[in-house]
Amino acid sequence: METIPKKQAATRDIILCALFAALIAIGAFIRIPIPYVPITFQGFFVLLAGFLLGPKYGSISMLVYIALGLVGLPIFTEGGGVMYVLKPTFGFLIGFAVCALIAGWRVRKLKKLTVGKLFLTGMLAMVPVYLIGVVYFYLIMNYVMQTPIGVWAAVWSCIIMVLPADVLRCLLASWLAKRLLPVLKKGAA
Repeated sequence: METIPKKQAATRDIILCALFAALIAIGAFIRIPIPYVPITFQGFFVLLAGFLLGPKYGSISMLVYIALGLVGLPIFTEGGGVMYVLKPTFGFLIGFAVCALIAGWRVRKLKKLTVGKLFLTGMLAMVPVYLIGVVYFYLIMNYVMQTPIGVWAAVWSCIIMVLPADVLRCLLASWLAKRLLPVLKKGAA
């Protein structure tokens, strides 16, 4: 079997990383507005980036997206710029980078790829998104925006309201990754 030279593989990885940063940006605008935390399609692309690109490039794609948004490109759900770090939902973006890292790492450990295993991997990878997102949301709302919100209200808004959509996005990402991973591995071999 013919292997791709390292330089071509690195170029391919960088291109895929940029592609997923763009897809994550697009996912920010595919949304259902609900109070406090809109339901977006970003989580789908973040999981897919982790599944397909692995821990390194999956998380780098998310970090590239965050960096582009912080320098001022209006690619976040509500715009862009460095002041976006004061938005209550910015913690979810940080969590997404960790999510891609964990999803990529766990997929590398799987001996057999199944939609079920990918789904469990994706849901496990979403845990830091919820943890970081809820804590950040709670702190910004209560101590920066001076809009008191209780812990239960934060959990309700940031987890329970979006969980059904996250389960569906994770299932779709798992199904698609199951079909695309063999193709990407074949192209890299």
